[in-house]
Amino acid sequence: MHVKQYRLNVFLLATAQGFYLVSAVTGITFAGLVGQMLAENKLLATLPLAVLTIGTACSTIPMSLLMKRIGRRLGFMIGATAGAASSAVAAYAITQSNFALFCAAMGLMGVYQACSQYYRFAAVESAPKDYVSRAVSLVLLGGVLSALIGPTLAVSSSDLLAPVPFAGAFLVASLVSLLALAPLMLLKIPLPKEETSDEGARPLSQIIRQPVFIAAALNAATSYGLMVLVMTATPLAMNGCNFSMVDTGSVIQWHVLAMFVPSFFTGTLIHRFGVLTILYTGMGLFALSITFSTSGITLLNFGGALVTVGIAWNFLFVGGTTLLTQAYRPNEKAKTQGINEFMVFSAAATGSLTSGGLFNVSGWDAVNYGVAPFLVVTLIATVWYQLGRTPAVVPVDLDSETP
Repeated sequence: MHVKQYRLNVFLLATAQGFYLVSAVTGITFAGLVGQMLAENKLLATLPLAVLTIGTACSTIPMSLLMKRIGRRLGFMIGATAGAASSAVAAYAITQSNFALFCAAMGLMGVYQACSQYYRFAAVESAPKDYVSRAVSLVLLGGVLSALIGPTLAVSSSDLLAPVPFAGAFLVASLVSLLALAPLMLLKIPLPKEETSDEGARPLSQIIRQPVFIAAALNAATSYGLMVLVMTATPLAMNGCNFSMVDTGSVIQWHVLAMFVPSFFTGTLIHRFGVLTILYTGMGLFALSITFSTSGITLLNFGGALVTVGIAWNFLFVGGTTLLTQAYRPNEKAKTQGINEFMVFSAAATGSLTSGGLFNVSGWDAVNYGVAPFLVVTLIATVWYQLGRTPAVVPVDLDSETP
């Protein structure tokens, strides 16, 4: 594809990513609080977020295979439409104090979230060969838009349907999801054609046994699962410490900024220092976040922990995605990407499902100490890949100039 069209596609995908994440921030900020408000059993407070990530995990493989048939553009538009419908149903469920319907709406939101995860792969597929890591980073820059306006918009619209709290925020999120259709309609990504390779397609079981796949998938899955585990419990912990919604929204805003602002330079860092160095740095930052979280309950502690987690997520997620491109042949793309996304959001579902119960039963410190074992497993898998790799599977050398 011509570089000019690639740049346009990246811009459109980044814009769509921004609209998606503005809507997603509403769920991040309020779903746990809505669950706390509507659920009779407070241990189920974070069940809506768990249903969201389960819905995402269950949709990743079907949406990957569907987009192989109908193309990325139409698949992305289906996702945005599902997002608009789900947020509207969520707003209605809150007005009716219907916890089950709210959970169902979050499950439908999973379709939107699943589709949006393929924005970065669409950018990679339309990118010149030497821009893989940069393509991922540039699409994730759409998250800066969501970080700047998402939490403020969510908090300011939360009483739009007063006296019912939070419903207005989900109604606004529905409208924002519809706005995402505009850039998606302008995408020009060729309809998929049958991918070929000099070698035949391998069985999925063989692909996922590769050390490079295991390292890539574990880094991406760990980044999402641990980020969701900590982030989901944060509004509950801050509420328990009597912080205002403005303070909570501010911490979430800085967290989302920390997730996506590094995308300005993550690709360059991978080019300069190598993908493995960035992965190890991300693991170290996750470990540092435990220190922030467990050393106090001030606004600085919560903010420092969430900012550190955000940067760690970016390094592991971009690095894992870059590494994944080395794990499959062209004719293995759809199924490999699908199983990777399934693993990522299975981890996210586990994080959100256990977050509320762990917090309510064992407290905020237990949530943060729960990060450590998964970091150790990911570290071992990455070192295993590094020790056994050959030059043939080293990530591509990236051009030093941004397209």
